[in-house]
Amino acid sequence: MTATLVRDLVRDLGAESASLDAMVTPLPPEKWATPTPALGWTIAHQIAHLAWTDRLVLMSATDEEAFRAQLAEALKDPAGYVETGAEELATEEPSKLLVRWRDGLVQLAEAIAHLPGGTHLAWFGPGMSAASMASARIMETWAHGQDVADALGITREPTQRLRHVAHIAVAARGYAFAVNGLQPPEIPIRVELVALDGATWTWGPADAPERVTGPALDFCLLATQRRHRDDLAVTAKGPNANRWLDIAQAFAGPPGPGRHPGQFRPAPARR
Repeated sequence: MTATLVRDLVRDLGAESASLDAMVTPLPPEKWATPTPALGWTIAHQIAHLAWTDRLVLMSATDEEAFRAQLAEALKDPAGYVETGAEELATEEPSKLLVRWRDGLVQLAEAIAHLPGGTHLAWFGPGMSAASMASARIMETWAHGQDVADALGITREPTQRLRHVAHIAVAARGYAFAVNGLQPPEIPIRVELVALDGATWTWGPADAPERVTGPALDFCLLATQRRHRDDLAVTAKGPNANRWLDIAQAFAGPPGPGRHPGQFRPAPARR
């Protein structure tokens, strides 16, 4: 069952990557210098970051000792480490960077799909199972794809792959509190998200005293910090749930600056 799940996740990672690939492949080289909403990052930086991170995941899957050395370097300056990684690759010719990203993704997918059952991968936050790592790569690809789409003025059609993004965001709730210097609440929180087909995706006990509700897309935009909470139709009931929505992050590393209110038009209400 786990092997099947991982293969399905790897397939969805390929589909999410193909969606982003389709946005950047037609761009002339000069358009890769287009600024994105991430301060100081161009479209080239976004693809460079994905290629760089995929390489580190592959390293964790195939050479943990080498990855641990990278982790030690990252801990000296977490934010600077990520910035440097993106800067180094963003200077490549776009066509070469695109090939680097594509080839690295193939290698990564192959490595994750063939990990022995029960394998946990070292990472910058808590260690991850193969399934969780694949979900995290879908989340990252989708989030950076959103930055590219915003830079190009493209409105993307949401897909069922958002469930992976939402899942990793819910799983990272405790981490979001901890990385902000807060004690993760022990009280359970119910999450109920309305999917694209009208179905409800749920996490947590149905009788939990606190809950988060809203459209799946809005929750994913919030948890990846691609939209400000004020511009989204995500609601919280209870103080812990409310605090979580202020600091939610689905990604490892220090808290990001996010986006400011009104930076984008509010997402349309979804039933």
